Amino acid sequence: MSEITELAAESGGDEDDGYDRPSKSQVKREMLALTDLGKQLIALSPERLRQLPLAERLYDAIREAQRTTSREGLRRQTHYVGKLMRDAPADDIRRQLDTWENGSREETAAMHRLESLRDRLLEDDDLLTDLLSRNPGADAQQLRTLIREARKEARANAALAQGQEPKRKHYRALFQALKALEI
Repeated sequence: MSEITELAAESGGDEDDGYDRPSKSQVKREMLALTDLGKQLIALSPERLRQLPLAERLYDAIREAQRTTSREGLRRQTHYVGKLMRDAPADDIRRQLDTWENGSREETAAMHRLESLRDRLLEDDDLLTDLLSRNPGADAQQLRTLIREARKEARANAALAQGQEPKRKHYRALFQALKALEI
């Protein structure tokens, strides 16, 4: 048996050459992802930045990048932000950015439910009775008025000529009233 084969047999042979860390390519991909995340942070407003869990050094570096006007200076500052991102809670930041960009699914679903309820209220008077019985604190007079006015708006909008803007004041007000009920 050769010397190499003996060493392989002694060390178990099935191991992956003793590497227990990520490859250079993987490390580079992770660093580029952090730099891209840093670019997204640089594009945010200062109000949004304050809402994120950022270290003071990282926040200052991002603000400096936002003030930088030269192309080369911005490139360098962006890479510095990417370097500082190594110690930042990147997953939490990505989650918050996603929420800001797409809104939470629960909020979107709730808005769709309210829109559907509003449309059904405009079609069915009995639904208002059910709604009022389930929400005794609701202002019945206000809801009836909003429904009546929204129906008038819908009839007027149906008679509009091509290119004219439809009126939606009471239609939107009804939505806000339903939203205030927290249904």
